[in-house]
Amino acid sequence: MYSWSSWHTVVPLVVGAVGIVVFGFYEKHVAVEPIVRLSIFKTCTAIISYLGTILHGMILWCVLYYMPLYFEGVKGYTPILSGLSCLPMTFTVAPAAGVVGIIIAVTGRYRHTIWVGWTFSTLGLGLLYLLDVHTPIALWVCVMIVGGTGLGILFPSMAFAIQGSAVDADVAYAIGMFSFFRAFGQTVGVAVGGVIFQNRMRIELQKYPKFAPLAAGYVQDATALVEIIKSMSDSVEKSNLKQAYADGLKPVWATCCGLAGIGLVLSSWTKAYSLDRGLVTEQAFQHRKLRAGRSRHEIAQLA
Repeated sequence: MYSWSSWHTVVPLVVGAVGIVVFGFYEKHVAVEPIVRLSIFKTCTAIISYLGTILHGMILWCVLYYMPLYFEGVKGYTPILSGLSCLPMTFTVAPAAGVVGIIIAVTGRYRHTIWVGWTFSTLGLGLLYLLDVHTPIALWVCVMIVGGTGLGILFPSMAFAIQGSAVDADVAYAIGMFSFFRAFGQTVGVAVGGVIFQNRMRIELQKYPKFAPLAAGYVQDATALVEIIKSMSDSVEKSNLKQAYADGLKPVWATCCGLAGIGLVLSSWTKAYSLDRGLVTEQAFQHRKLRAGRSRHEIAQLA
């Protein structure tokens, strides 16, 4: 890992930023059939919803990546038991998304569900900070249910907001970008979580004289460190390493909570658009035209 002031870090960031600007200019002024229709970003609701989608992807995958490591490294669970322990969060996402999707389809309103989703997410992710070596099962189950419910509510809510803010001709493109930005957020979330964990874990390990010389090596791989903890016999050193691991994850949970809080604040500018309209797409129009042409050709052959 390189520092923020290193050219190894600065050059890719600058080149990437310039590349995005050049790509946007090309898509708007040069491309005949643009890959990305910039018209989908014309409304404040669309921009806020896309930013929220990125934040949602970052939070979801950061939590799903590091939560099993908490159960294995801190609680000492097996991989299978760690997966089962994540069910209070993962199992509530789909039902919450399904119920909210039905509610929005019936009522045509999505703003309130977005606000509720971000509120639950912020609360649940903030409570993850309480996770420690001796956290009782009942506590982490309840905390994960709250967070999973909030993240599940946001899945359909933001999709409907993006759909409603787009004009008929751009709906398909808008939904496509919705999936892209969520995937983008997922990749960024795991990377950002890794950097935060490494920096904090190094600080925590330096508190213990026995682990201070090994800190640089231990923080390079969170998964490998779990195996090191498991291979140790029960001792004070193992307890200290578990505590350091739990403390190293706390800033990760706090960051996710902060990102959810940003999403909650941004969502206050989301506007209500009507969802009660027909689906009008270029693809459907071309398909009907092609079928009509085939029918005339078949009639000519029969004559």
